[in-house]
Amino acid sequence: MVSDRILREISRNDYLSCAVRYFWDKRASQANDQNNRGVKDQGFRSEATGGKHMDQFFFLIRDLLLDLGVPEGDICTQRRSLDLPGYFRAEKQWDLIVIKHHPDGKKELVAVLELKSQKGPSFGNNINNRTEEVLGSAYDLWTAYREGAFKTSPSPWLGYLLLLEDCEKSRKSVRNNEPHFEVFPEFKEASYIERYHQTCLKLVRERVYSEVCYLLANEENKMQPRNYSEPDETLSGYRFLRSACSHLNNFYEIE
Repeated sequence: MVSDRILREISRNDYLSCAVRYFWDKRASQANDQNNRGVKDQGFRSEATGGKHMDQFFFLIRDLLLDLGVPEGDICTQRRSLDLPGYFRAEKQWDLIVIKHHPDGKKELVAVLELKSQKGPSFGNNINNRTEEVLGSAYDLWTAYREGAFKTSPSPWLGYLLLLEDCEKSRKSVRNNEPHFEVFPEFKEASYIERYHQTCLKLVRERVYSEVCYLLANEENKMQPRNYSEPDETLSGYRFLRSACSHLNNFYEIE
């Protein structure tokens, strides 16, 4: 069981708000930096090609793990330490990995985390790529696990966090292309927000991921105390972090 102290820690409303604020500020600063250097990416691409805009989510989760008592050496933070073997490809670099190191030299894969975001206006150009990517990465990891890539490690906790821009275009109903067969009812004329919602929900229900966190945010609200929304309690940040902590409790003495 996760202690009451930890539950109070991860239920704070501002726990993810500062990460969302950093996301918007970092994207804006990257666009300004590229413009100052004379680098011109088409459209809003200059805000995304600099990377690092999801770093604050990573730092917050890492700090929470440290506060729980997970040894710093077990939390992989350096780029060179974030690769795990795949089955259909040689390796994939994840965003955060927890590896428990035992005194006898044995290693156990405890947790794996992927962080993604999407800002408009090109929602339609990216949603299928995002879905294929998240499904493929999970299937590759679970197949590698089944085939013994992680030695005697028990089943790891696999988490996926997605931050999507909440705006008029992402909320607008999208026409379906059905030249031969109809799409499933939940996708009929669904907005991009709802399409992502259904995808994230199914990733959990089909046990593709242990937990998924789905957040919506608008840049205009970034300075508000709580600057994001959660369209589904099943995909909330609290449930996501609580689940991760519960899993880690099986490996570490969390008070």
